[in-house]
Amino acid sequence: MGSYKHSVSLNPDKCLGCTHCLKHCSTEAIRIRNKRAVIDPARCIDCGECIRVCPHHAKKAVSDKLSDIPKDKFKIALPAPSLYGQFSNLEDIDYVLKGLLDYGFDDVYEVARAAEIVSDYTRREMKKVEKPVISSACPVIARLLSLRYPLLADKLLTLLPPMELAAKEAKAQARKKHPELKEDDIVTVFISPCPAKVSYVKNKTGENKSYVDYVVSMSDVYFELLNVMKPEIGEAPVSKTGMIGLGWASTGGEATAIFNEKYLAADGIDNVVRVLEEIDNGSFPELEFVELNACPGGCVGGVMTVVNPYIAKARISNLKRYLPVSGNHAPDGDDVPDDVKEKLEFEYIPVTLGSGFGDAIKIMQERERLKKMLPGIDCGSCGSPTCAAFAQDVANGVSDISECIVFMREELEKLHKTDDGE
Repeated sequence: MGSYKHSVSLNPDKCLGCTHCLKHCSTEAIRIRNKRAVIDPARCIDCGECIRVCPHHAKKAVSDKLSDIPKDKFKIALPAPSLYGQFSNLEDIDYVLKGLLDYGFDDVYEVARAAEIVSDYTRREMKKVEKPVISSACPVIARLLSLRYPLLADKLLTLLPPMELAAKEAKAQARKKHPELKEDDIVTVFISPCPAKVSYVKNKTGENKSYVDYVVSMSDVYFELLNVMKPEIGEAPVSKTGMIGLGWASTGGEATAIFNEKYLAADGIDNVVRVLEEIDNGSFPELEFVELNACPGGCVGGVMTVVNPYIAKARISNLKRYLPVSGNHAPDGDDVPDDVKEKLEFEYIPVTLGSGFGDAIKIMQERERLKKMLPGIDCGSCGSPTCAAFAQDVANGVSDISECIVFMREELEKLHKTDDGE
């Protein structure tokens, strides 16, 4: 198994060792060691929740910079639908598209267009596969399943996510319009609302390499666009996005686009985990489609966006009012072409205990013994998120029982009473 390339990083100089990130990490990937947070790369799913809750801005998303994009290439911008919700008083998407061209991109292909095509293909797939189907559009979900819910892996939708299909179609369109261009002359740049999509692109290599060449932060692009967007559209390209594609920016947009009432749409990583637990337990036998977004509100709530997700969602809703239902459709037919199917390289990544079965049994027994000794209040003062996690850390030999201040205080009190009695 190769090393997973993460897009969430820690600046130790800014970290004060508080427990905000520790308590909000859904996979218990964070510990406090020597008064600084430490991220376990084996457990991290790049959801960005630690970035969202850190009061000291010690966590950050790592993405490509606009300056990294080679100026001598044919550059195609791939704006995510959530980008349009960042601008106040935006009456027409064309203002944003024209701004991207004025900034220096040679072409623009809206990811929302690809989302409408993916919606068409999803409806076809739904007729053939076992239910429920779990959307794979949010990269956090596949990573989370590989860590905690391997039995749900076969329920993932095996279609390219909109950003991948957009990059694929954009390159094909560019080669058709400009036959003089070679494949290496064209680069696609996805404007991302979240770090998970950065990780998705960076971890697709070899034959499964992403069609996206660069992933830049939506906040970086937003501030650049403010300097180049003009009050008049002029000869701007006409947006080819419909209501369905734009709806993918917020929770429920993907699910409602498949025209199936037996769906569930949830957002926020804690809610996502809760839903997956219930699906894993068979609690929703009537469900046919499950849309899960790690960010609150959907992609509009990504940590690489600028404005409040609820404001962005309202702006998206206002823009949708004047659009056709859909301007993009998959080619006629009942099948889904192989080249738009996601080649999921799913690998279950369990958290191992010890070097063998016997060692694991001993560690589990020690963990259970320690859990009974601990107070069970999950205060986080020991540097682990819960008492159960701390017991595991002690059993693994990476922590010491003396680091539990509550336990040690009780032990000292017992010792003091014993001394008084003597």
